[in-house]
Amino acid sequence: MKRNSLLLTAVVAASVLILTACGEAKGQKSAGGDGETFKPKGNVTMVVPYGAGGGSDMSGRSIAAGLEAVVPGLRINTENRVGGSGAVGYSYFLSKTGDPNYLLPSETALLALPLNTKVAFDYTRFTPIMKVGDDFTLAVVPANSPWTTCADVVNASKSGRVVAGISGVTGLDNVVFTLTEQDTGAKFDRVPFESGEELLAALLGNQIQVASLNPGEVVEQLKAGKLKALCAFSEKRYEYPELKDIPTAKEQGIDVAFAQFRGLIAPGGISDGARKFWIDASRKFIESDKAKQYIASNYLQPNALFGDDFTAYLKENNDMLKKAQGK
Repeated sequence: MKRNSLLLTAVVAASVLILTACGEAKGQKSAGGDGETFKPKGNVTMVVPYGAGGGSDMSGRSIAAGLEAVVPGLRINTENRVGGSGAVGYSYFLSKTGDPNYLLPSETALLALPLNTKVAFDYTRFTPIMKVGDDFTLAVVPANSPWTTCADVVNASKSGRVVAGISGVTGLDNVVFTLTEQDTGAKFDRVPFESGEELLAALLGNQIQVASLNPGEVVEQLKAGKLKALCAFSEKRYEYPELKDIPTAKEQGIDVAFAQFRGLIAPGGISDGARKFWIDASRKFIESDKAKQYIASNYLQPNALFGDDFTAYLKENNDMLKKAQGK
């Protein structure tokens, strides 16, 4: 009897260990999901795939600060990884697959890079978290430029060389120049820069003749009279007081309107719990004063989407971009 009792005790103890181990494994597999609570371990890193001072950098830093404000104890460091028109930063982010302590402020390059460059990723390799809004661009020239409309630029390109600066070969500005060429028969001589800040400096320094830049990047120069806006590549005129008098390209006979989205992605392969954590935090951010301030100060068109809805938007936008580029 004593021997049987010892054997029974051993079996029960072994069973408890097995069940405990199974429970721990299940909890690890679904950390932060299926009823578990996920929290970032230590500081989170916001990887910006462009240089400091441009639209993507402003987006990343604003979202980071906003998330910190709505999630107690959250700390996010911003890290710029520049090169390859965004490819270096996105490729580095790809290496963080499965790590929920990394975020990236995404934009049109997420879709355009895989269509134009040999990279190891497309949008399906990441986890879409939030779309903040739409960021249309303005065609801008130095204040002393003889051009007063986008139609003037198109006509000039048909009879001579027009040097257009772009922020990376896969950015929104390159897309709108391509769409303008397709719609009008124009031809632009492009010069790529690594960030909107570098592009702006080149325009102010008369190294290029025209650029397509986001309103938030150029509004101060427009107010100061250093630059002038020829048209907006948007569906309708902006309602912001500083931009409401800028006609759309469509008003000038150029049927081009294409928005750069501003959003947030996490690495692919993260747990359901981590995905839910970042989506919930992003929903709180969108409702915050910091989000409203970011949207207004950067002249975005607010249009928030989260999770699956953002994923569907990316697919639709990707298909549209493929069609625009004949792919």
